[in-house]
Amino acid sequence: MDKHNLTVPTEFILMGLTDCHKLQAPLFGLFLIIYMISVAGNLGIIILTKTDSRLRTPMYFFLRHLAITDLSYSTAVGPKMLVNFVLDENKISYYFCVTQLAFSIMFITSELFILSAMSYDRYVAICNPLLYTVVMSQRTRWVLMVILYLYSTFVSLLVTIKIFNLSFCGNNVITHFYCDTLAFLSLVCSNTYEMELIIFILAAFNFISSLLIVLVSYLLILVAILRMNSAEGRHKDFSTCGSHLTVVVLFYGTLIFMYVQPKSSHSSDTDKVTSIFYTLVFPMLNHLIYSLRNKDVKCVLRRTLVQPCNIFSQSSLYHVIHINHITDFKLLSVCLQRG
Repeated sequence: MDKHNLTVPTEFILMGLTDCHKLQAPLFGLFLIIYMISVAGNLGIIILTKTDSRLRTPMYFFLRHLAITDLSYSTAVGPKMLVNFVLDENKISYYFCVTQLAFSIMFITSELFILSAMSYDRYVAICNPLLYTVVMSQRTRWVLMVILYLYSTFVSLLVTIKIFNLSFCGNNVITHFYCDTLAFLSLVCSNTYEMELIIFILAAFNFISSLLIVLVSYLLILVAILRMNSAEGRHKDFSTCGSHLTVVVLFYGTLIFMYVQPKSSHSSDTDKVTSIFYTLVFPMLNHLIYSLRNKDVKCVLRRTLVQPCNIFSQSSLYHVIHINHITDFKLLSVCLQRG
């Protein structure tokens, strides 16, 4: 091993999105709005799918966990990034960096397999509708989610512990807006070949296996839909899968653009912009796509929003009737006195 300053840093400095001070305020406002919409929307999906009886089906069970993952992922990265926009020196403590790295790996791994589980759910619903409630029972869904979360936690802990057991040099500047795995490896003095190999194997397995489940599921769905005689049935099934397919294309497309492009075309700025999409923009877009394209969610949301208005209208009507009764009583009293 080369002789370097191998002291473990107590804090790191995040370079952030840009070093242009004129862009700090507009970017802060933009990403604050994106983060607030993401939090409000994902919390709304979580509450609606948990409380409304119409949304207690297997599809919305997975949608709720997708919203939980999106909310957690954006919260692991977003608030610290927003704070860094208003600070002169973007410092992050050693333990906060460890935590952020671990959570970011865990949630992105979870999202990959939740999307693949949702694809399988759509396959069973369309290709085997009579067995749907049996195959996708509550017990099966929870077993899938527990395995998924345990595996994501294992991957996260393995990568994080291995990285932070490596020897660091004197440099503590991370060329990113959060503690990203690849940006972090640039601070290590020791040989990173083993660590890079582990990350590559895990990333390739996670990406290819989850994408394969999605592709096979939708291929079988497409075959089943094309065999249908009813045009109305085909349209209904296509519309059911539309929201999920849109989310899948956006999410996997961004990951392919980021990690499958040639190494020579990689740049720090491109990685930052791409990271913004799957850490903040997609968690905001996912719930909007499901809300705007899904009739059940729109119906429940409309009913939830209209209900307080009905309560207010009923109380107002009661108030008007009460006043009319009092007025009639007073008029009657006056007439009796005059009589």
